[in-house]
Amino acid sequence: MSRREELTDEQWSLIEPLFDKPPVVVTRGRPRRSEREVLNGVLWILRSGARWCDLPERFPSYQTCHRRFQEWVKDGRLRKVLETLADDLQARGKLDLSECFIDGTFVSAKKGAFVSERPSGAKMKLMAVADRFGLPLGVHTCSASPHEVKLARETVCERFTDERPEKMIGDKAYDSDPLDAELAKLDIELIAPHKANRKKAQTQDGRKLRRYKRRWKIERLFAWLGNFRRIVVRYEYHSDNYLGFVHLACIVILLRNYF
Repeated sequence: MSRREELTDEQWSLIEPLFDKPPVVVTRGRPRRSEREVLNGVLWILRSGARWCDLPERFPSYQTCHRRFQEWVKDGRLRKVLETLADDLQARGKLDLSECFIDGTFVSAKKGAFVSERPSGAKMKLMAVADRFGLPLGVHTCSASPHEVKLARETVCERFTDERPEKMIGDKAYDSDPLDAELAKLDIELIAPHKANRKKAQTQDGRKLRRYKRRWKIERLFAWLGNFRRIVVRYEYHSDNYLGFVHLACIVILLRNYF
């Protein structure tokens, strides 16, 4: 029986081929710990939000887990796993891009991050796109200063699939004619309710705005991500490491939809 934060045998069988085993080199010293053992240790950190040095003894040493996690972040391993899972789920009909949702949230940056990356009271912004079922389709991180409208295109470009969303649904913050035109060039239709103080002519069709009622799915995705305490607050000095934890959380969410 697997613990809550560890992968089951079925889940590991899906991603094991993506974690290439390095060639065996006969050297002195301890043998290399298996990828699954290390990954379970990193998942414990992700779920609990604890410090690396507090990793329980049933896992490999925290130095090994931290070093291997950084290797996966640098070589894009976690991103590759996400793209493979997303493509497979889409082929199975469990990922639908006909109707997607976009939103962002603020994340406290307690330590690390350069001054230019942490304005607005040492915060950063986490952007996400969810598919029709509320599954993560793409994530993007940046400083807290830019408005979400300016980050929408970058977030869409960070999606895990080659195929683009057909319709993108957002809240009133995305009521922007320039953004509407920008996404239209990508063959993406933007659906967002108009602001109360809008002075330009209305462009949204009231019938299509009915889709806005299902925007709770992106809010639920952020609630799922919030269950992984390591990404509720950014403690990583390098933003790539924080994004790696977000990618790992998305991997766990996608794996749950296989069984």
